Amino acid sequence: MKIQILGTGCPKCKKLAELAEQAAGELGLAYELEKVTEIPKIIAFGVVTTPGLAVDGKVLTAGNVPPYEKVKELLASAAG
Repeated sequence: MKIQILGTGCPKCKKLAELAEQAAGELGLAYELEKVTEIPKIIAFGVVTTPGLAVDGKVLTAGNVPPYEKVKELLASAAG
């Protein structure tokens, strides 16, 4: 599974990356974390407000940092 953090590296983006890594670890997922920081690439995802969270190219949330439990729920759902 490829977890993608869409954002330029702002504090919110870093927080979302931390939450995603923590949740993926707690769920026992095999994952790769990719930070997509280039604005044209972020826009290619259809995201105009960062931070964004995507799994395998599919955007799960954008524009905010969801609570930890929501991040965990999104990753669990994406993992099947």
